[in-house]
Amino acid sequence: MGGAKTSEDTIERAAEFYKSIGRRTVRVRKEMPGMSPIVWQAALAREVYYLVAEGVVSAADVDTALCWGPGLRWGLMGNMLLNHLGGGEGGIEHFLEQFTRPMTAWWKSLGNPVLTPEVQKKLIDSVHAEVGSRSIDSLATERDEMLLGLLELRTRTEKAFQMDGKNAKAG
Repeated sequence: MGGAKTSEDTIERAAEFYKSIGRRTVRVRKEMPGMSPIVWQAALAREVYYLVAEGVVSAADVDTALCWGPGLRWGLMGNMLLNHLGGGEGGIEHFLEQFTRPMTAWWKSLGNPVLTPEVQKKLIDSVHAEVGSRSIDSLATERDEMLLGLLELRTRTEKAFQMDGKNAKAG
């Protein structure tokens, strides 16, 4: 984003640096609270903690549902593009036409847990049941190996699609 005195050139050079090391940047055009993947994580955590605290699901259940459901797709495409695909041939327009009413109804029922000592204990116990005897180091290694594999796959796939596009234009 840069500050009030940050030149456009500096912002572009920073973006190029990150691109050169295989990263992606997001251009934030206006500073505001909540424009951060960390805040988005907090919003998801709020609902997850609520569901575990209310006894709806265990930590293992919620992690399975996220990893094998939207998490699989989120590792490939963001929420907005997935919503566009979810609308079928009608794209995002059809998605919003079809899901605005149920989605806004679901928003009204989202949880707002209070992290009392009792709720924290329930969350802690549920996570420890999921972890079992695995160490922090072994969990981190598992996560890192999968992330590296996903990054490799994404890079390989994106290059193949870029090449396909160039071949299609040439043909």
